[in-house]
Amino acid sequence: MKKKILTLSKNDDFKNILSGKKISNQYLTIFFKKLPSFTDNNTLNMSIITKKKLGNAVFRNKIKRRLRNIIKSALDTANLNLKYSYLFMAKKDVFDGNYILIKKNILNDLKKIK
Repeated sequence: MKKKILTLSKNDDFKNILSGKKISNQYLTIFFKKLPSFTDNNTLNMSIITKKKLGNAVFRNKIKRRLRNIIKSALDTANLNLKYSYLFMAKKDVFDGNYILIKKNILNDLKKIK
């Protein structure tokens, strides 16, 4: 069965995930935590955050598209732990960085989460 990606929408979910564990690299910070309200094993619960400090809307949306594409490919290739909910907080280097290096760093960080 194909895996789906659901985005987080409730403020309480964001607050709960921010109180969980985190992994950082030069491109982004990944917050993750098990949320009891999500029980489906075929869905990835995640959200991507880009701060206004990074740039205008076009700039921020390009960062989100880039990260979303990396996460979709990671969902197919890597063994992501779907019991967790993820929050990806982008940094400025995501826009200027090499796509392959960004993907490699994110995949390494996601493999650490078990």
